[in-house]
Amino acid sequence: MTATVEDAAAVAAPAPARRRGDPYRLARSSWTVPVLVFLGFFFVIPLGANLWRSLATGEALTQGALVFYTRLVGDAYYAGVLVETVKVGVVATLASLIIGYPVAYFMVRYAGRWNGLIVFLLIAPLLTSIIMRTFGWRVLLARKGALTLLLHDWGLIARPVNLADDPIAVYVALVHVLVPFMVLSIVAVLQQVDVRLEESSRVLGAGPLTTFLRITLPLSLDGIATGCILVFVITNGSFLTMLLLGGGKVTTLSVLIYQQFNVARDTGFAAAMGNVLLFIALVCLALQARFLRRQGVKS
Repeated sequence: MTATVEDAAAVAAPAPARRRGDPYRLARSSWTVPVLVFLGFFFVIPLGANLWRSLATGEALTQGALVFYTRLVGDAYYAGVLVETVKVGVVATLASLIIGYPVAYFMVRYAGRWNGLIVFLLIAPLLTSIIMRTFGWRVLLARKGALTLLLHDWGLIARPVNLADDPIAVYVALVHVLVPFMVLSIVAVLQQVDVRLEESSRVLGAGPLTTFLRITLPLSLDGIATGCILVFVITNGSFLTMLLLGGGKVTTLSVLIYQQFNVARDTGFAAAMGNVLLFIALVCLALQARFLRRQGVKS
């Protein structure tokens, strides 16, 4: 029987050496120990302690272990604050999306060599202390601030007013900080959209608006979802902006948590509010994960 070249090569080739074990496998597992210890001490244990603190003890236990949560949901004032928290997050998220998406689209499609400068201008506000940024808005929006005087000179307002104590100042300051997160989230996805898909749509007779609505926008939904969740969660945790701007007219859960810890000294109630905020963030992350899974199945 004539042997083929493949058979000869198989016979001549030395048998692969048997490995007794992967010497790096145990090392890779052990490398996770410091991370797990760190997360346990600085994440899991504090969350557990905060959950335990939010359960009523002592005299308050006579009203039920969940008395703080019951007060938070059942009291009309605190229920209104919950609604206000969600409203502020939704408005700031929508405003950031409306402002951020055109910027992200311009950066990916038309910026060219100016892309680096735009990224720097986006990130520059994040390099400044939030206190400095907030006081900067107070200066601009004050009764004799540059923006107020400019509006008065243009005849848009009858007399100079203190816009820093208006609720709109809170949204302006929040969007100023949150737009970069929205833009960078959308840019990361838009860069992966093949330009030839848009060109093919135009060749087949679709206009610019139809191409955007049928091709570009659906393919960038992952970035929009990520940016919206990120902005919404960060907004819910912001309290310094509400304290320094808006004249105390915008009250969210984060502001109440600060007040309960530092003024009322009711740590149990503050811990319950913190857990509610954490629950809202987890719900948002779960919705994002479900949305991304559905997008993956469709693709």
